[in-house]
Amino acid sequence: MIGAIAGDMVGSVYEHQPIKIKDFPLFSPRSCFTDDSVLTVAVASAILNKTPYAETVRQIGCQYPNAGYGGSFIQWLAGPSAGPYHSWGNGAAMRVSPVGFAFTTETDVLAQAQATAEITHNHPEGIKGAQATALAVFLARTGADKRTIREAIVERFDYDLARTLEEIRPSYRFDVSCQGSVPEAIIAFLEADSYEDAVRNAVSLGGDSDTQACIAGGIAEAFYGGVPDDIRTEVEQRLTPDLWAVTDTFCQQYR
Repeated sequence: MIGAIAGDMVGSVYEHQPIKIKDFPLFSPRSCFTDDSVLTVAVASAILNKTPYAETVRQIGCQYPNAGYGGSFIQWLAGPSAGPYHSWGNGAAMRVSPVGFAFTTETDVLAQAQATAEITHNHPEGIKGAQATALAVFLARTGADKRTIREAIVERFDYDLARTLEEIRPSYRFDVSCQGSVPEAIIAFLEADSYEDAVRNAVSLGGDSDTQACIAGGIAEAFYGGVPDDIRTEVEQRLTPDLWAVTDTFCQQYR
C-alpha cells in the first residue's frame, strides 16, 4: 500500500495541471497525500483491527476533512447513518489496494473488495473497479506475470487492456469514473518496467493523475516486490504520524 500512497503523492501535483510527459520531478515541495491515501489507510486499518469498513473509513476520513473528497462522499462522511449513494467513481478503486495484499484467495479478495466499495460506491461499475484493482494487486503479489494479470482482468471484467499508452494519451482527459480510469491505470502498470515507471506512466496520461497513479502504484508495488527506499522515505516524511503508523504496521504484517 506504500506504493499506492506514493503514487497519490506524486500525482497530487498534476491532478489539476495535467501533463502528457513522463519526464517530471517525482516529488516536489507541493507533493502531498490526498483523499486517496487517507482512505487507503482507513481500509488498511479496518483490516488490521477487524472493524467494519464503513465505520473505519468514516472515522479516519473525518479526521482529515480537507483531503479533497468528492461532494457526495463529504455528505456521506457527515451522516453517521448515511448509506451508499450508487457511485461509479474511481474512489472505490483508489482505496482498495490493502485488500490485495492482506487476503490469501482470489475469492476472498473479490468479496472484500466489493465490501470496501459498496459502503459508498455500490454501482456495479464502482464495485467492478475496486475488484479489478484488488485482483490485479493480488495476482501481482502472488507471482503472476503481466500476461496472466492482463488476461484475468479482461476475462472477468471485460476491460479493454489491448490499447497502448501511446494510443490512449493524446485524447485522454480527466475522468473520475471507474470505467474511464481504472483500465487506463492498469495499462500504465502493464507497460511499465519498474515501480517508478508505472507511476510516471499513470501521471503522463493527463487524467485524474493522483488516483490513477495510486491505482497503478499499488499494483506495481505488489509486482516488483516493494518500492525503492527513497520513495518509502518520502512517504513516511509526508504522511502524518498516525497515518504512517497504520501504514507501517500493515506493511509489517502483510509484507
